[in-house]
Amino acid sequence: MIVGLAACSDGQLKEWEQQNNELCRIMEGMGIETVMAKHIYAKQDAFSGTDAERAEDLMRFYRDDSVDAIYDISGGDLANGVLKYLDWDIIAKSNKTYWGYSDLTTILNAIYTRTGQESVLYQVKNLVYAKGELQQKRFADYLSGKSNDLFDLNYEFLQGTYLEGIVVGGNIRCLLKLAGTEFWPDMTGKILLLESYGGETGGIATAMNQLDLMGVFDQVAGVLLGTFSKYEEAALSLSVFDLLKMHISDTLPVVKTTEIGHGADSKALVIGRNMKLKKGDLWQIH
Repeated sequence: MIVGLAACSDGQLKEWEQQNNELCRIMEGMGIETVMAKHIYAKQDAFSGTDAERAEDLMRFYRDDSVDAIYDISGGDLANGVLKYLDWDIIAKSNKTYWGYSDLTTILNAIYTRTGQESVLYQVKNLVYAKGELQQKRFADYLSGKSNDLFDLNYEFLQGTYLEGIVVGGNIRCLLKLAGTEFWPDMTGKILLLESYGGETGGIATAMNQLDLMGVFDQVAGVLLGTFSKYEEAALSLSVFDLLKMHISDTLPVVKTTEIGHGADSKALVIGRNMKLKKGDLWQIH
């Protein structure tokens, strides 16, 4: 198996090179050959290359028949800059799966909107972060077919008892970068995943307000809340669910999981795939 390692968002810091080399070494131990994109490390401010250059890195992997999947190891702010340079016809015809998280929410949802293809919300650098040993086991078991623990989610219903739909969304701040663009997903009947790394009351509340003003909460089948790292660390009096309840009916299903987000122990979730969630069950990928 050969995978391309891309960085469509902010360039990696040079001091992370050893960490990235360790990631490649671990993957090679799992039988994965890694190929680095041309523009990985920051050269000018946060940019590893121009928007067009980073987009071309990604398209090169899509055009290369030897590459089986694409793992984006970046995050930050710059990912939406590549969208207008991508060749959606080539991506639509490809059988490659794109993996990324955080700011890559823009690309994950654009892929679904423009092609209908699935992608994976997951940071493969979790394999070398604080919970690396746990993540390596999950990832190796997924590759070998031994288990789907990487994708199987524990969750609880905060409102309702059943939720079904195609999953869209991801990082709330980054998802909203797509608002008003051709890349915004049709929210009708979808499960809207929302999670965040940064943001306290003002940041999360204003994002909820924008989704409300766009009519999103009237369109979706329900909401899946992941972790909101900084908000939850702040131990504020209002929970994220409390903020959400200001904008939804008391009949809209809302599910909470602590296993999707920016935590080093976070699992993976497929954007663009249908999920069925039932109170008392464990979500298992099929």
